[in-house]
Amino acid sequence: MSDLTTLEAAAFRRLLQHLRERNDVQNIELMNLAGFCRNCLSNWLREAADAQGAPMSKDEAREHVYGMPYDVWKARYQSEASSDQLAVFKHDTHPD
Repeated sequence: MSDLTTLEAAAFRRLLQHLRERNDVQNIELMNLAGFCRNCLSNWLREAADAQGAPMSKDEAREHVYGMPYDVWKARYQSEASSDQLAVFKHDTHPD
């Protein structure tokens, strides 16, 4: 692994740690402000794994990003989106 790749991997791990610690920040808030969320990160992780010939399921990728099964995280931390959050989300164009 190159030095840059090592640094990028460390930064990614730190981002995951930060998002796990900030479970008060909702995915819709991330989407509305930054255009990506935890689910996007898990999709990108899965795509990278597939590209390397190491397939990863959607559930495995989400568990890696969330630090626990997605359903558990949702039950513990996800709150209902406000009407304002939904309006911003609907107004903006977001990738799949």
